Parts: sequence; structure tokens; C-alpha cells
Amino acid sequence: MAAGLKRKQATEDAKSSNGVKAKKVKVRDAKPAGKKEIVVPAKKASKRTPVSESEELVESDTSEDENGFYGFAAKEESEQDNSDSDESESEADVGDEGREVKKAKVEKKDKVNGTKPSTVEALNASSSKEAHAKQKALSKERKAAKPNADIIARSKQLWERLRRKSHVPKDERDKLVEELFEIITGRVKDFVFKHDSVRVIQCALKYANIEQRKMIARELQGEFRALAESRYAKFLIGKLLVQGGTGIQEMIVSEFYGHIRRLINHPEASWILDDTYRGMATPEQKAILLREWYGPEFAIFKVKKGGPITSDLSKILEESPEKRQPIMNYLHNLINQLIQKKLTGFTMLHDAMLQYFLTCKPGSSEVTEFLEHLKPDTKEGEEPDMDLLKNLAFTKSGSRLVCLAFAHGNAKDRKLLLRAYKDTMELLAFDTHAHHALLTALSVIDDTKLSSKSVFGELIPQDAPADALHDKILALATRLDARTVLLYPFAGSAKWLFPDPNATSLTLLTEVHAIRASTSKKDPAVRLQELVRAVSAPLLAAIAARAPDFATSSFGCQFLTEVLLGAGGDKAAALAAVADLAAGDPRPENEAHIANSAAGCRMLKSLVQGGRFDAEAKKVVPVEPQLGFAELLWGRVKGRVVEWATGPGAFVVVALVEAGGWEGEKEVLGALKGQRKALERAAGDRLDGDDKGAKKGKKRKGGKGEEELKGKKGNAGARLLLQKLG
Repeated sequence: MAAGLKRKQATEDAKSSNGVKAKKVKVRDAKPAGKKEIVVPAKKASKRTPVSESEELVESDTSEDENGFYGFAAKEESEQDNSDSDESESEADVGDEGREVKKAKVEKKDKVNGTKPSTVEALNASSSKEAHAKQKALSKERKAAKPNADIIARSKQLWERLRRKSHVPKDERDKLVEELFEIITGRVKDFVFKHDSVRVIQCALKYANIEQRKMIARELQGEFRALAESRYAKFLIGKLLVQGGTGIQEMIVSEFYGHIRRLINHPEASWILDDTYRGMATPEQKAILLREWYGPEFAIFKVKKGGPITSDLSKILEESPEKRQPIMNYLHNLINQLIQKKLTGFTMLHDAMLQYFLTCKPGSSEVTEFLEHLKPDTKEGEEPDMDLLKNLAFTKSGSRLVCLAFAHGNAKDRKLLLRAYKDTMELLAFDTHAHHALLTALSVIDDTKLSSKSVFGELIPQDAPADALHDKILALATRLDARTVLLYPFAGSAKWLFPDPNATSLTLLTEVHAIRASTSKKDPAVRLQELVRAVSAPLLAAIAARAPDFATSSFGCQFLTEVLLGAGGDKAAALAAVADLAAGDPRPENEAHIANSAAGCRMLKSLVQGGRFDAEAKKVVPVEPQLGFAELLWGRVKGRVVEWATGPGAFVVVALVEAGGWEGEKEVLGALKGQRKALERAAGDRLDGDDKGAKKGKKRKGGKGEEELKGKKGNAGARLLLQKLG
């Protein structure tokens, strides 16, 4: 009841003091201890004198009265004073807005009275400087109170000097490094877990010798996992792995064993772990690290030394088939966990995903469910997340997984997968691993209009300016990986197109083609023909405009040969541009001439023959319709046929003589009949035309000198032409 009376009294007091209806407010029942009633008398408007802004702000601040009500408790005054109290009440209600109004009034009065502007800004500025100085002093005191403060400060001074390598003479640098190691020796752990002093250790590691690096590693032994989880010290781990040598690498990697699941999910340690796995770990260490993705038992029980260590999940399940379901569930959950966190750039993750997919039974629900993980997430109002597929394409295991997904998927799946690489086709084409995804898409998608538009429409856009388009085609045609994408419709899976010594590309395409037999409907030959028709026009236009640029490299010459033999449409301008390369002086002194280029001569010979060599039939199979390149070339070289016949381009003349489908054979032989002596000089001592017999003759001792035979190797093409002349 007493509390109710207090509330009623507070309301009546507010009404009587303000002369207006009081707001309903909530008050506390008890009076706060130690609080006194603060009464601010309302000043009369007629006698109010100008005051400073700070004083007005103090008056407008709310204070707590005995009833817990925040506001002004004004005395009863006359009706003339009520206006001032009403003004105070409104300012208390609006808070900051009221104070801004009050500030504006003060500035206006200062201006009218001729006084200086308010000094609040000056006071705030001076107080801010003083506060900053106090904070700085306190910070220095705190740093000075920390352990090893003096030596850390000195080491940071040394680091500041050493990091500017070009400004420090070698002698001075050696002395600074020596002093730095005197400071940190035995105290490395005190430095590495602080964001500023860890840079000192990195600097010391940079200038250290082998023994000093080992000393740093030994002091940190047992802390490498904690360092990997540190936001700043993780960079020290990277430097130790790169510069430390085999012993230090083994020391670091061994501390990661048993903690892979924790580390791969850690925001800092995950990148160090993956960099170690990708770039520094040995095959055996990689196997041990990846096996921990298969379950807790692989993290606890290590493989015995000397025993076989494999991360191939298929082999592991062959040895223990009863563990298949627990392992697959554990691996699936860990993969899904990282995908949901959008941590999809790890090479270790890509290897684990490939192992899971290879273990799934083809056509099973496991494959279908796993393919769903690869598809982009599509949410209403948001762009689909393509990061997983893009990251997969640029690693070896990831690109193989994408290729298998293309091969196993249906038409709808393939369309979604291909859409993920929109605007990145050029990056894919130039990458060592990612271009496999484009090759697979071209070889398995039945809708060639979709595949050609998606791949070639971005690589060689038709709406680009002609010069820019030709430059782009030239760049693609002369790069080892990118050229395979352009030439795949023409050459298919030809071995010469994939010069990889490990046959990685051919093996992968063979695997994809085997799966394609049951998942694609269109005939492979028909698919390639449709792709050729889609890409022929821009390639032929580029050849007609930039033939000399293509002919400067062996890759460019191969590109010219395959496109001119396999392309559809009008080839006249492109063939004429290539034939023009043979004009001019073909003598060896003119090194820039195509006759003195081995790749260029092979190209001209293939075009004169008008087809590709069939290894099984052991003959050249001409293309339809015939190229008619022999007539074009003969028109450019007949004035200098002798130089061609006696030089590096002799086999081009042989091809002119042997080519079918034209009537210029007799004309070529007739031009050579009067030059038999020049042909004999070019042919050298091997007039029998048997190179093998000539090589055997070189080994004979006592006959014609070996040095003389070496100096006269002879021109095999010239010998063949002499045989043709009889």
C-alpha cells in the first residue's frame, strides 16, 4: 500500500510542477541507496541569461529522483515559469534530438551577443588528446610489465632493420642475425604465439643456416599443431616446411597424425594442413593423412612400419569388406560437413571425394546421392553456388571426379554441370587438369548445340572483334593444354594430341568413353562431325588472316594441318594463305622461310598428300572433298623447285610427285631432270637410298673415313627424287 501511495504522489507532483498532463511512468518501489533528490529550478524566460553550451547540456541531462523517475523535479512556480519547465520536459523526452536543438539555440545566442562560438569542440579535442596520451602510456606500461618485454622490443628493432634487405649491407646483416639468434635461442616458444614477435622468428628463419633452422624446429617440437591453429604462427609452419628440409618436414607432419578431422575443420589450420598434403608430404605421408578420413580407427591405429600403406579405399574394403558401411558413412558425413561449410577448395577433400565415388557401385543410389552434392545449390532469389564444381576442376582428383560425373549423369545432370563453368571456360582450357572437364563434356553430351555453344561460344565468341578473336584462337592453338580443346573435334583421341608421358589424358578419356557407351545415345563419330561444323568457320577465318603467325611453332603447324584437313565449309582463302607461306627464297640461309622449318615442311607435305596416314592400312587416306593443295603450292614453288628439292623441304617435292588427284607430277619431274648433278650433290654418299645400310657403313673401320661420312649425311628426299627420275 505504501508503494501505491508513492506512485500516486509522484504522479501528482509531476502534474503540479509541469502544469500539463504527466506521462504514465514506471517507478521503483524502493528508494535507491545513496541517492539524493536533485531539484533543478526552472529559470524564468524574462530573466534568463546566456550560458555556455556545456552548462545547458548538464542541465538537460536526466537525473534520478527518489522515486526512480528519470526527469526533472521542478518546484511549483507561477504560470510564467511553466513555459520553461515544459521546455525542459520536452527536451528530456526527446533525448539527443533535444540536445541538438539546445545546441543550436546556444550558438544563435552566442552570435547575437557577439560572444565567441561554443568551446565544446575545443574542449573535446583537448580531452581526446589527453585520453589518447593516457591510453598510450597505459599500453606501454602493460607491455613493459609482460615477460621478456625488453628482449622482445630489441628483437623487433632488429627485425625492422633486417626486413629491409636491400638497405642493409651484408656485414651488418650478419651481425644483426647473430645478435637476433642470441636473443631467441631457448626462447622461441615465447615468441611464436604473439602476433608481432612471431615475425621475428620468421625473419630469423629466413637468414638462418641449416643448423639454426633445426634448432628452431627442435624448440617448437610438440607445438606444431597449436602453431597451425594460430592465426599468425601458421605462416611460420609454412616457412619451416619449405625451408626446413626432410627431417623438419617429417617432424611437423607427424604431429598432424591423429588430428586430421579437427584440423581440416579448423578455420586456420585447414589451409596449412592442405598445403602440406598437396605440396610437401611424401606419398606415404599422404596415404596416412587421407586414411584418417575413413574412420576413427585409422587415426588411432597406425600401419606398422614396413607394411604396405595405401589410401586406396577399394583395396582397403577388399581386405575388410565388413567395414564398408561404417567407413562409407563416416567418409560421407565428413565430406558433407565441409561442403555445407563451403570449404571446398582443399585438395585433400577432392581426393577423399574421388575415393568415395570410385567405391560406389555404378547405377546405385549412392552414385545418385553423391551427384546431388555436386550439383549447384539453387535457392529462390539467390544465385546458385558454383564454388564446389569450379574448385574440383583445377585439381587432379577433382577433375577426374568431374569427368566421371559428366559420364555417369543424365542429360539434365550434364546441363547443370556444364552451366557451373559459365564465364570460366578460358581458365579451364588453359589449366593442366581442368581442360579434361571440357574434353569430357564435348565427348559425352548428346546435345552438340548446347556443348558447342557453351564451350566454343565462350572460347571463341562470334561477336568479338576480328583481331581480338584471331589473337584468342592463336593463343589457344599454341598452348599444350588449350589446343586439345580446339582440336578434339578434328582429331578425337589421337595419341599425338596428348603427349603426356604418363598418358593421363588418354587413360581418362578411355575410361569416360567406356562409361559413355551405356549413358549416351548419339554415335561418337556423328557427335564429332556436328562439333566440327559448329567450330569450322571461325577457325578457317583465323587461318586465312594469321597463317604466318600459326606457322612459327610446331603446335601452330599441327593446328593448320588438322583444321584444313577436317574442317567443313569454304577453305579456299585459308589454303591460299598457307600456300603463300612457301613463296620466297627457300635456301637454308633464309632461316625464317617455312622450307627451313621441320614442322612447316611436315604440314605442307600432309596438305599436299590431302589426307591422314592410316597406320593399319599403311597408306594415306584422302579427305573428301579433295583439298587441291598441290596445285596451289606448285604455283608458288615451281620457280625455285631445285632449292626445295636439295634443301630441308625435299620431301615436300617428293609429296608433289607422289600425290594423286592432280596432273602436275610430270611437270615437277621435268623441272628436275636438268638438275641431276645438284640432286646428286645433295644426296651425298648414300645413293642407294638405304639409310640403315648407310648407318652400318659408318661403323666400318678402314673404309671411307667416319668423319667424312658424318660431314656428308646426305638428303634422303633428294635420293628419292633421283630414284623417281631413274
